[in-house]
Amino acid sequence: MKANNKTQPTRQSPEAFIATVEHPQRRADGETLLALFSRVTGLKPKMWGSSIIGYGRYQYRYQSGREGEHFQTGFSPRKTALTIYIMPGYQDLSVMLARLGKHKTGKSCLYINKLSDVDLAVLEEIIRFGLAYMHKNYPCFDE
Repeated sequence: MKANNKTQPTRQSPEAFIATVEHPQRRADGETLLALFSRVTGLKPKMWGSSIIGYGRYQYRYQSGREGEHFQTGFSPRKTALTIYIMPGYQDLSVMLARLGKHKTGKSCLYINKLSDVDLAVLEEIIRFGLAYMHKNYPCFDE
């Protein structure tokens, strides 16, 4: 059974999207994250949906038979917070998260008010960990 994911890659430019972010701090942090993720992943950013900048792709298949593709890692400069997507989730990252700085977590989302609240070197470690996990556990496509 093929998944019908509502978040799909688009042709929109990530740089153009970030330029439209109204909040000046969020826009500046988005530009910083664009450079950081591009450097750390070595991948070209793509827009996924209208507001997520994703890097790479991976294929998943659940035990239920549902399958699909999604980005390996990414971020979104949302109105309420910067949202960082680390696809394996944050359950095994307590040591790194303790060193990160001020943040909140969801299942696969890390929420940061502003980048000055966190240690960017630790954020880089978290991104690298997530990518390594994805490459070890899923068919990944670096494009």
